Amino acid sequence: MTDKNENLLEVSGLKKYFEVGKKKTLKAVDDVSFYIRQGETLGVVGESGCGKTTCGRTCIGLYGKTAGQVLYRGEDVHQMKGEKRRKFTKQVQIIFQDPYASLDPKMKVKEIVAEGIRAHALAHSEDEIKKRVEELLVTVGLDASYKSRYVHEFSGGQRQRIGIARALAVEPEFIVCDEPISALDVSIQAQIVNLLEKLQKERGLTYMFIAHDLSMVKHISDRVMVMYLGKIMEITTSKNLYGRPEHPYTRALLSAIPIPDPHVEEKKVRIRMKGEIPSPINPPLGCRFQNRCPYAVEKCRTEEPSLIQMEDEHFVACHRCGEIS
Repeated sequence: MTDKNENLLEVSGLKKYFEVGKKKTLKAVDDVSFYIRQGETLGVVGESGCGKTTCGRTCIGLYGKTAGQVLYRGEDVHQMKGEKRRKFTKQVQIIFQDPYASLDPKMKVKEIVAEGIRAHALAHSEDEIKKRVEELLVTVGLDASYKSRYVHEFSGGQRQRIGIARALAVEPEFIVCDEPISALDVSIQAQIVNLLEKLQKERGLTYMFIAHDLSMVKHISDRVMVMYLGKIMEITTSKNLYGRPEHPYTRALLSAIPIPDPHVEEKKVRIRMKGEIPSPINPPLGCRFQNRCPYAVEKCRTEEPSLIQMEDEHFVACHRCGEIS
């Protein structure tokens, strides 16, 4: 059993900057703080370039941090070395966006899935490794006989299932799902999300689910964090976000979700954002969203808003919280 009151991951003031040319700095993640409880799914959403993938990768140490702190079970992720780091790499895994690019085309499926098992000495013989690989393939909905095939012989959905099997092979407790469905056909996306939900229930997994499809995020997430230009705009429970969104950016994103009923879709009011996303190299003063926000006032252009608690577990970074109907 997992204790959903325990914070598995705690992020404080995290910054990740990239140097891009002479005296230019790209602020991909700029001072974000949040937590993920054990056994829950935190959805991370936003437009392309908002920093959600960089945030996820920095949280698990794939990228070094510029500033701030990431604690996993109370231990600083970016200070881990030796055996402590080795244990962490077993506990934490990632499922990448493009399964074809993240799986070695020269290796057979059995070698890809068994790599982590061998690295962490989780089996004592070749027969045991073979058995575990076959069990993992069946677990993710593939035939055990597929172990002798190469990656190019599979469809996109099947390749992503192999990627999931590889992540599960070391028996992790926390998985960063980095846009795991965006490269797949719509008909396959729901299957992968259902598989991830099933695995979470069976294995007590914790997810950071990064995506730009808000309709999918709604079904899998306990809480949702909305990012824009390296900042957190809103973070709350899935129920609150989809039922009572507060930030103008969140409302605009939700208004773009298509509704299956054509009569309802026709009457829906779409909130259209004006202008272009500013460059993260030269973000605007004040609120990052102010140049595209229809409700912006002078304060929004000069003073950066902090995350304000609207109610229990509902935080919004907006100077006009509660004013906009």
